[in-house]
Amino acid sequence: MKVFIKTFGCRSNIFDSEIMKNIIGEVVDSEDKADLIIVNSCTVTNFADRDLRQYINKWQSKDIMLTGCGAYTQGKKLLKEGKVKAVLGHKYKEEIDKYLDFRGIKLGDFNFKNSKILQNISKTKAFIKIQEGCDFECAYCIIPYVRGHSRSIEENVILDEIKKLRDAGISEFVLTGINMGSYGKDTGTTLSGLIKKISEIRGVKRIRLGSLEPSQIDEELIDLTQNGILEKHLHIALQHTSDKMLRIMKRRNRVKPTLELFEKLASKNIALGTDFIVGHPGESEEIWQEALENFKKYPLTHIHIFRYSPREGTLSATMKQDVPGDIAKKRAKILDEIVKRNNYEFRLKNKNLPLFVHIEDFKDGYYTGYDEFYNKMKLKGDFNKGEWVRVKNYEVKEIENVKE
Repeated sequence: MKVFIKTFGCRSNIFDSEIMKNIIGEVVDSEDKADLIIVNSCTVTNFADRDLRQYINKWQSKDIMLTGCGAYTQGKKLLKEGKVKAVLGHKYKEEIDKYLDFRGIKLGDFNFKNSKILQNISKTKAFIKIQEGCDFECAYCIIPYVRGHSRSIEENVILDEIKKLRDAGISEFVLTGINMGSYGKDTGTTLSGLIKKISEIRGVKRIRLGSLEPSQIDEELIDLTQNGILEKHLHIALQHTSDKMLRIMKRRNRVKPTLELFEKLASKNIALGTDFIVGHPGESEEIWQEALENFKKYPLTHIHIFRYSPREGTLSATMKQDVPGDIAKKRAKILDEIVKRNNYEFRLKNKNLPLFVHIEDFKDGYYTGYDEFYNKMKLKGDFNKGEWVRVKNYEVKEIENVKE
């Protein structure tokens, strides 16, 4: 049977899809060649559900198996409609080879931890899933209901995986999870302790982290950003910068302590990213103006901005949807422009620093990669994908650094 795996959504899904590819052994590189399409789905927004359904409708000429988060919110309906042949829960991804001929629905529970490790990868970097699930209960988020409670993957499994990938030539590792900052709470370890051990593995040249919560940043983690292995960039989810809005969202962070944290991190020349939701129910003009004034105080260099869309099954979806889409779009643009300006000024400030760039791609006559601050660099020259380059005397341009 020829299998194609289609992945929607987050880094955890990317990792899960790589695991399934390893288990199956050989997969085809396009839907046209496949007998079976395994869809590893996302359901974080109603838009994600729409994209999933559009994709499944497009490939009705093929047998389709649905897995991922969408299996829990859309699986029964799609199976009943005859749109998919099978629906599998997260629990069975590591046994996917046993279910290629399965028909029906089998979701299982969330009382499991990933134990499989990646054996083969041909990219310049590897995503390493260290944690699954989330114990937070933010008003807008469906994820705890489709991923379960927080569970940490055993430290020895992660370290073994990284060593095997190191032996295969991978030197950059991106740690990821659904709420990865909670890593170790159930196993008596910590994220910082894990990072320190990974840093000590010979051949590891860079560790990148997924999104963290403000409360999950400790002194040891801050110190590790100075070790030359953990990148000097932290992505810390704020979601908003008005305390009133944060309460509506059922967020745990508040403006004063997070602003102090960000200022402390910036003083150590750490690039800082965040997530921000505009247009959430209750974001009045008064709250928005308060949030904007606070936002300008944060030394942010990177941002992921989300325009709110209601997710059925969440508390936020039951609230009055009182922010028009065009208003949310304008607010998003304002925040984006502020952070773009901050990023340019950050790169200009560091212009005299030699940057350590990992070459990832070649396009339009330039090699491209990212430095230790997670800023893009374009380079002219003779390089190879996966090569590490120390870059000096580069030009700081509007959206990236360039070395001619």
